[in-house]
Amino acid sequence: MARAQFQKGQKVWVECVGAWAQIEKVQPVWAKGFEEPVRVTYDVGLGREFLAHELLTPVEDVAGRDGESWRLLRARNKWQAAEDCPHHPYPGSYPVVVTDPADWGGWRVPGAEYDRDPERIERQARLIVAAPALADLARDLVEAVSDVPEDAPPLMLTLARRARDLLRGVDENLAAPEAAAAPRAA
Repeated sequence: MARAQFQKGQKVWVECVGAWAQIEKVQPVWAKGFEEPVRVTYDVGLGREFLAHELLTPVEDVAGRDGESWRLLRARNKWQAAEDCPHHPYPGSYPVVVTDPADWGGWRVPGAEYDRDPERIERQARLIVAAPALADLARDLVEAVSDVPEDAPPLMLTLARRARDLLRGVDENLAAPEAAAAPRAA
């Protein structure tokens, strides 16, 4: 039995074409003797019908202060059919974190690793997508406490120091040890 995963008018990414499209028609395929459709296809105006595993939905962007906009997309699992992995949170797909405005580049995970612990990988993907916003939150905390350090409660001072230390590791671009130790040519 199949259920519609998308609705008419919804914006989707058509994986095999590499383009955004809008669902024009949801087309259930019925078979005699079944109470639910046996398959659902989607017409997106590209000349043929697509199955749900060929389409991806956009995820709300979490834009950071520096213009970083990372998104979580779902890619079709080419190595396992949805029926072979019902223990996955989203059978038949895996998370892809896109860190580039052109919808490529970013973070992916090997299929075997995803299959070993899909909940852990899903959590990692959500955490990576939230990283720019979390860094902005840490910057705001450091800034708020540094404005009036004498009026901040001890807990806030401790949290601001931790946030500052974490941000230092993210923001500082350290030279490789060999480059730092090499004598400069005159």
